[in-house]
Amino acid sequence: MTRVSVPEKGVESLFGTHDENLRLLEQAFKVRIRGHGSELSIEGDEAGATLARRALEQLTALMKDGYSVGAGDVRLAADLLSRDADTRLKDYLLKSAVRSGKKVVVPRSLNQRRYLEQIQSHDMVFGIGPAGTGKTYLAVAQAMAYLLNKEVSRVILARPAVEAGEKLGFLPGDLQQKVDPYLRPLYDALYDLLEFEKVERLFERNQIEVAPIAFMRGRTLSDAFVIIDEAQNTTTEQMKMVLTRVGPGSKVVVTGDITQIDLPSGRVSGLVEALSVLSGVDGIAFRYFDEKDVVRHRLVQSIIKAYEAWGGEKPPEQ
Repeated sequence: MTRVSVPEKGVESLFGTHDENLRLLEQAFKVRIRGHGSELSIEGDEAGATLARRALEQLTALMKDGYSVGAGDVRLAADLLSRDADTRLKDYLLKSAVRSGKKVVVPRSLNQRRYLEQIQSHDMVFGIGPAGTGKTYLAVAQAMAYLLNKEVSRVILARPAVEAGEKLGFLPGDLQQKVDPYLRPLYDALYDLLEFEKVERLFERNQIEVAPIAFMRGRTLSDAFVIIDEAQNTTTEQMKMVLTRVGPGSKVVVTGDITQIDLPSGRVSGLVEALSVLSGVDGIAFRYFDEKDVVRHRLVQSIIKAYEAWGGEKPPEQ
């Protein structure tokens, strides 16, 4: 039997709701973990118990340094240590972290880390996967880091203005007010990453622009970090138009979920088509996410798996 001491402060986040994080480690390393006051006992074969102990020791060390451990970190620790028993979780997190305004954003899975690495090393990246996998949030965080470090002069966030299956009817107000509801998730990410006043100043200086994809026509987007979100709802013409707007010194990240296309029946998704058309183009990277990358409520993983089993189709790896 192996024992590990755990700090009292923050132990709820380490254990998770109804000890779900401990159950995750049990499943990953084929062990049993039981609590005894400020200690945890680990029962199982020596190899599994050793890995579970290393995971818990590294996670508690991070907590003592002020890091807020969540379910994503526990999954990440289990994944990394299963691959390499000598992994130093702290080094991994510090190397991969994106410092964006008031937050330090850390990838919660190997896929998320590789996604950030691809964004840094390629001028165009496609991030494809279900809701909650961090594909848009990580892209916005990286974009703001580039802007604040003066690696680009502006950030452009664009989405197609397509209703998600509902009929919203007439929306009052001027043109910007009419399209703002479609763009709200991008605003939410910005305000989560930066102080409200900082975001407002960047908007006033035109260093951040949030707009429908239709507003990109006829422009050349130079020295910019461009994010095309919800790209599964672009048409073929829109996708080709926006991708050919890219000018010198720019990066482009295209995100979307090809299982949630809201285009009218008979219309081809510009994203689905682009994945085939551009698959062999040098300099373009593709990253596919799945339910293991979900960082929202634990039920989201189960929901995604249930829909895939019911009839959804997982995109092929590239």
